[in-house]
Amino acid sequence: MITTVGHDHRTEAEQTVQLFFDLHSDISAVSVYNGGLLRAEVTAGGKTAEAEYPAPDPADKKTFADCVKKSVFLACRKLSDMPAPWGISTGIRPAKIVRAMLDGGKTEAEALRFMTDKYWVEPDRAALSLAVAKRERELLAGLSPRAVSLYVGVPFCPTRCAYCSFVSQALTHNNKFMLPYVDACEREIFHTAALLEKSGRKPVSVYFGGGTPTALPPKQLRRLIEAVKSAFDMSAVTEFTVEAGRPDSFSREMCDMLAECGVTRISVNPQTMHQATLDAIGRRHSPEDVIRAFELARSSGLNCINADIIVGLPGETPSMVGETLDRLLPLGPEAVTVHTMYLKRAARMIGDFEKYRFAKNVNEMMALCRARLAAYGAEPYYMYKQKNTLGNLENVGFSLPGRECLYNIYIMEEIHTIVAMGAGASSKAVVGDRIERIFNPKEAGDYVNRIDEVLRRKDALAELL
Repeated sequence: MITTVGHDHRTEAEQTVQLFFDLHSDISAVSVYNGGLLRAEVTAGGKTAEAEYPAPDPADKKTFADCVKKSVFLACRKLSDMPAPWGISTGIRPAKIVRAMLDGGKTEAEALRFMTDKYWVEPDRAALSLAVAKRERELLAGLSPRAVSLYVGVPFCPTRCAYCSFVSQALTHNNKFMLPYVDACEREIFHTAALLEKSGRKPVSVYFGGGTPTALPPKQLRRLIEAVKSAFDMSAVTEFTVEAGRPDSFSREMCDMLAECGVTRISVNPQTMHQATLDAIGRRHSPEDVIRAFELARSSGLNCINADIIVGLPGETPSMVGETLDRLLPLGPEAVTVHTMYLKRAARMIGDFEKYRFAKNVNEMMALCRARLAAYGAEPYYMYKQKNTLGNLENVGFSLPGRECLYNIYIMEEIHTIVAMGAGASSKAVVGDRIERIFNPKEAGDYVNRIDEVLRRKDALAELL
């Protein structure tokens, strides 16, 4: 239970407690403002700790909110050994803060000091934010303010991973919605394209995500890809990404189809190259399948491949992460995204979450990845944070020069409008300084049944554009 007295910044207090504790456990926190002082009292595991921090005038809402966080942070630190490398920063886009400072004329040194002094971010994470922000600025130079990107969601997977919280269906169990889904999504694609043409905007990138788009049969996925290519003006598109992801969804026919359709980027996501771990997390493929997927993709002419790995998977050690890189990097991925293990309450593994959340060596795993990928020639180009990650760590995309996925930056940093289609898709219309969101139904069956409503929502998006 989180209680505030003398101020109404309960959300900030709660966000800070969540850095250290699961709010569904026996946790209570009280934040009290009394004149020029904020006092926090936190109780966890039968122990109580207090901390105080000077407070400005509550009228300065942003500074006051940060001071609420700092007082609660100091109290939680007395009760928990959970690392907090990002300090009181609870947002998901730390690089966006740094990039805004650089765009506003601040020096790199000033931006670093701002992160460490204002948000108590540790120096290595502040440096990571700066590195990502600088790369983003280079990649975003010259981007038209009227540009948009397209997202097409495919909510199907070969099987459901134990840590997954996405709304997706395993086609091994239920494929009755597959063909109706493709029909409905195709309708939305053509409807949306007509609206976008009227707005005078052109897409610059296309991203098929999910789920696992390649869980669809090649014929059905081709339908959706070709629908996009025929419906939209593709003259300004510089990248076309399909999140293939699961090595068990690869085939010669699939890879040849993707290449024939002009897909420029795909993913092959091992997560780990250890079979015992793959079995434990519900990935129905082997490390050898990962190698085979790379070989199939390369032989079909798909020459820009991203590979995802996860640090902090159950039972894994830093040496095991190193062994995963030993097997993965010789395959020559153009980009590698390193995720930190996290679980939401919809994940099947949530019952075991506490066993892994307080792992002491996840930071060591991430540091190992950064060092190895730097030696490989890949540098960080986008980054985001999530709640409930092991060690309060981040997810970072690394890329060889010129092989970055621009869509990842566009969606994460909210640079421009994302027009999203399909189940679970969320369109983000960047209108001046504000962002308007329009959501599609999450479940495939619900999306199919409500497709007429979905099309009406797209009409509302067109008005915003």
